[in-house]
Amino acid sequence: MTTKNTDNTANFGVDRDALAAHVDAAFDRIVSELSTLVAIPGIAWESFDSAQLDRSAEAVAELVREAGMENVEILRVPTASGAMGGPAIVANRPAQAGKPTILLYAHHDVQPPGDEALWNTSPFVATEIDGRLYGRGAADDKAGIMVHIAALRAVLDSVENFGLGVTFFLEGEEEAGSPSFRQFLETHRDRLAADVIVVADSSNWKVGVPALTTSLRGMVGGEVEIRVLDHAVHSGMFGGPLLDAPTVAARLIATFHDEVGNVAIKGLVSNELATVDYPEAEFRKDSSVLDSVTLAGTGNLADRLWNKPALSIIGMDIPSVAVSSNTLIPSTRFKLSLRVAPGQDPQAATEAVRAHIMSQNLGGAQVNFVSDENGQSFSTDTSAPAAQASLWALGEAWGVPAVETGIGGSIPFISDLLEVFPEAQILVTGVEDPDSRAHSANESLHLGDFRHAILAESLLMARLNNYGL
Repeated sequence: MTTKNTDNTANFGVDRDALAAHVDAAFDRIVSELSTLVAIPGIAWESFDSAQLDRSAEAVAELVREAGMENVEILRVPTASGAMGGPAIVANRPAQAGKPTILLYAHHDVQPPGDEALWNTSPFVATEIDGRLYGRGAADDKAGIMVHIAALRAVLDSVENFGLGVTFFLEGEEEAGSPSFRQFLETHRDRLAADVIVVADSSNWKVGVPALTTSLRGMVGGEVEIRVLDHAVHSGMFGGPLLDAPTVAARLIATFHDEVGNVAIKGLVSNELATVDYPEAEFRKDSSVLDSVTLAGTGNLADRLWNKPALSIIGMDIPSVAVSSNTLIPSTRFKLSLRVAPGQDPQAATEAVRAHIMSQNLGGAQVNFVSDENGQSFSTDTSAPAAQASLWALGEAWGVPAVETGIGGSIPFISDLLEVFPEAQILVTGVEDPDSRAHSANESLHLGDFRHAILAESLLMARLNNYGL
């Protein structure tokens, strides 16, 4: 348990009580502002109304201006295909001499609501129930935006001689894959350059326990096509000597894992680095896995989630049951998604997958593999000054030590940040918890942890202002 230390030196000259009092006094306003943002269905997919995305950007820009930022602009750059990227808000507050600069990242676009019949509340009406705020974007990631805005207000109100440089970069296309992200960084490199980058788009360990995300798996994606016939034929007339394409695909898919569920592709990195234990009962509750299902793989459960590869089949093209007929299907296609361990080169992982697929004996079926996605993994040097400051701030805000946690998912744009700003220290934080259901129906934000997250970021900025790096 972290206890409050009244020694000003040990607290890095930070008046925690003053910051906490500001956050508490402003909290109802902050939740109201978040609720207003949730009401705007800004979705960066072509099939949705782009005017709502522009409306979202304007609303966020106005909040940023009111918080005291300067040079607030809504900017776009083209994607690689030439289409215009989503609207991002960029704002700067220059550093005083000798002070570092912190870049605060989040995104204002959201996932589509999906089947609204699965929601218990209207997805674009923020609704508070039992200490949680429900609504699309309430957690992912409009809460991240409000953490940045509210923390800045707190330090400007409570910290004397606040001269830390602050830059806001609030993206408008993250849920669509950030197609213009790298070009945006290159175009606006000078405005976005910073000593510390905070990416507020991750999760805490659980309600009441904060986390600094110190590792992310990389990602490899690809499509496999299998063909066994020139055209479909009657399954009764020709079945027996011939295996249809979906059956051959199933035989291939079965080779991706060993008998206990470990990924069985040679050349993939697999690490055992986790310093915390993820109890199986908690994982089963968090993941909603059926009681009868045996968990896959071997080793520490946290390592299986964060530090070892995971392969899933996320789509397959075969006729649906509703339109099926008694024919042998000549070809099929499926899409695989491979999460690779921190430290794994995604291109090497792609070639390992290709070699595995092409080495299988599939009875002469024509097999083609096309890679369509890869992203770098990420690891934090937790001994670096910014990481140490963040761990301290999280512990002070929540009152319990922060967990250094991995995330099984990927945030591919972090590799772009590292390449464009190699000297910056990157901190991955967030407001979500295992019950947040980001991207799913009934997405929600735990309001108590939201309050803690705002205080933690204000403590971090105050410490960096007073002590630098």
